[in-house]
Amino acid sequence: MRRIGGNERHRIELTVNGRSHAGEAEPRMLLSDFLRHRLGLYGTHVGCEHGVCGACTVIVDGRAVRSCTQYAIQAEGATIETVEGLADGERLNALQQAFHEHHGLQCGFCSAGILMSAVHFLKENPRPSEAAVRDMLSGHICRCTGYDGIVRAILDAAGTLKDQTKETIGE
Repeated sequence: MRRIGGNERHRIELTVNGRSHAGEAEPRMLLSDFLRHRLGLYGTHVGCEHGVCGACTVIVDGRAVRSCTQYAIQAEGATIETVEGLADGERLNALQQAFHEHHGLQCGFCSAGILMSAVHFLKENPRPSEAAVRDMLSGHICRCTGYDGIVRAILDAAGTLKDQTKETIGE
């Protein structure tokens, strides 16, 4: 294993939202900071810097990850999804649209992380119960909404996504 000095920069290459990116990072640079400051993807928010609040959640190689607890150089070669990759141009995806319709966000600081966790969650649990959604949300801190609109949005999106899947596969 190659050792990198504390101030030495290391070139990393990764795929973010379907596009190849490369940049340099010091060994101590967090993935959240790399995404924000090297790639200009400011949707990934940094709240607590301890992995507790969930605001920095992104999907790395198919897993929901707190980007404030992972070093950027650990993401070498990874495929990453951020909130910027959810919409199709100006068109919101089903989950974003449900958040809009159910008032699932207020200040919006926590929204990106919750959206990314919900994307991962719904892939694993396409027909979740309200209790399961609330359990997933226990890993996120939102000081504005009281979570009710977020829960309704995720449940609504699950139904929409389920219907879209049926249409796609002809059920």
